Amino acid sequence: MTTLIFGHKAPDTDSLGSALIWEWFMNHTGTKAEARLLGTPNTEAAFVASRWGFDLPEIIADVADGQSCVIVDTNNPAELPANINGANVTAIIDHHKLVGGLETAGPIDITIRPLACTATIMHDLMGEHASHMPDNVKGLVLSCIISDTLEFRSPTTTAVDKALAEELAVDLGIDLNAYATEMFEAKSDISSFFDAELLRMDSKEYSIGDTKFRVSVLETTAPKIVIDRKASIMETMTTVAAEDGVDQVLLFVVDILREEATMMIPNALSKIVAEASFGATVTGDTVVLPGIMSRKKQIIPNLKTS
Repeated sequence: MTTLIFGHKAPDTDSLGSALIWEWFMNHTGTKAEARLLGTPNTEAAFVASRWGFDLPEIIADVADGQSCVIVDTNNPAELPANINGANVTAIIDHHKLVGGLETAGPIDITIRPLACTATIMHDLMGEHASHMPDNVKGLVLSCIISDTLEFRSPTTTAVDKALAEELAVDLGIDLNAYATEMFEAKSDISSFFDAELLRMDSKEYSIGDTKFRVSVLETTAPKIVIDRKASIMETMTTVAAEDGVDQVLLFVVDILREEATMMIPNALSKIVAEASFGATVTGDTVVLPGIMSRKKQIIPNLKTS
C-alpha cells in the first residue's frame, strides 16, 4: 500500500514542502509514498512548489480506514482528516506542542522537536541520506525554513534552522535575502482572495475552556492592503465563525518588515482577548502589537479571555 503524507488543513509552505520532502525520502529509501494536501495551499506555498518544479499534490477530503499515512507539521486532530483515527498512522514529524487526541493502531515513530521548521527536523532524520537530496528537494527545505522563520525574524528561529538555511543557500548558489523577498512578495499577493479565504488561509483552531477560536495569521510585507479591507473582513469574521463552528475568529496581520502584528477588533470579545492576552489598550477596531510575529510561540500560548 502506498503511504500518504500530509500536513495540516490550510497548507502553508512548511506543511506542503515537508510532505514533498518526506515523499522523496521515503521513496529514496524504498517505501512507496505520495504527498497529499488537505486544502488549497497559500500563495507562498504554491510559488515555492512551482519555483522548484513540483506539481501540487492531490487534495483529499478524508482518509480511508487502514490507509497508511505519515503526518507532518501538526499533531492536532482538528487540523487533520475526520477519519484520521481510523487510518494507519505510522509516523508524526512535527515542531508544535503536543495536543493529544490521536489514536493509532500500534506503536509509531513520533518526532517533535522545538525547532522553527518541520523540514529542519526532517533533514536531521535523514542522516547520510540528506547528502543525496536533489537540488529541488534542497530548495524545498530552504524555502520551508525561510517561511517559518520569516527569514530569521521570528522568535521561533533556532541556530540549527539558520545554519542549515545558510548552508543550503550556498550549496544552491542562491542569494538568501533576495529569494526570501520573492517568497514574501508571493505571500503578500492577496488580490485574488475573498475575505473568507483570507481568514482560513493560514489559520488554526484553538480553545480556551469552552470558547473556541479560529486563530488566523496573514504574514505580509504590505499590511496596508489587508487593513484597507478591514470593514469587509471584520464583517466576514462573523460569518466564518458561524460556518466553522467557533465562537470567534481572531485575525493578526503580521508585518514582516516592521516585526509587529495588527490585530483586528470587531467586537467586545476580541477586545477582551487583545487586552488580556497582550496587555494592549484597545481604543478602536485595530490594535498594533509590537514584536508579535509568531502564532506558535507568541500568540496562541498567550491567549486569554479574562
